Amino acid sequence: MAIITLTTDFGLKDHFVGAVKGTILSNLPEANIVDISHAIGPFNIQECAYILKNAYRSFPAGTVHIVGVDSEISPENEHIVVLVDGHHFVSANNGVISLITSEVKPEKVFEIQIPNVDSGSFPVLDIFTQVACHISRGGKLEVIGKPFQALKELKDFEPRILNEGRTISGNVIYIDNYGNVVTNIQRSLFEAYRSGRNFEMVARTTKLNTIHKSYNGIVNYDLDRQQRKGPGDALALFNSAGYIELAIYKSDLSSVGGASSLLGLNYRDTVTINFI
Repeated sequence: MAIITLTTDFGLKDHFVGAVKGTILSNLPEANIVDISHAIGPFNIQECAYILKNAYRSFPAGTVHIVGVDSEISPENEHIVVLVDGHHFVSANNGVISLITSEVKPEKVFEIQIPNVDSGSFPVLDIFTQVACHISRGGKLEVIGKPFQALKELKDFEPRILNEGRTISGNVIYIDNYGNVVTNIQRSLFEAYRSGRNFEMVARTTKLNTIHKSYNGIVNYDLDRQQRKGPGDALALFNSAGYIELAIYKSDLSSVGGASSLLGLNYRDTVTINFI
């Protein structure tokens, strides 16, 4: 069964998503099309990369992933196919695959060069759907392109190590539907530099010295309810993707607010960990 996923910044108001799905089904009627997200912020490569990395592993090997964010071709934004970890990613060369290829070496990277096809303002429809259907039929990459070596990386995902290893300076890379704030500091990096030391995490005026394994880790159930921390309190945890995340316990972004609004944190803001 051919599985093709879609991750775009198209939203759902316009015809774009429907047109892409219709084109895939016209070329490959048996395709199983799965939406990962169409709510990526416009041209937000970092957000797309985070969502894609944390979704693709749940799909079986052989899945083809179409990535429709900042996909218009230019001399500095080539169209590519990356085969990595048993999955094909059809995308522009804008660094969106960085989080995956930083951990798993790509098996193949090809620049898409389909003869007699003009890429206009909608390359996901005109180019990416053709490539995804070709791969899903078992077609070879050599037919639709040539080997490519200049795969871009996103430097925004790399925290800085300062003060001879006593400080990790990271940034906000994603804000989820609850207003939870995800940093680019991974658990593996934190543990490597912590070396058993205490720490203080600083995000604007908020300071935390504990990182939990779950959201309700902030609740000490041995205390009376009046003495516990609970809904409305700030916490840090290692999220399911292995990144340090700041949250407000049982937050509601649409009413009382979440970590992004209540702590005053936005995309790219600094979060610092000082080891003591």
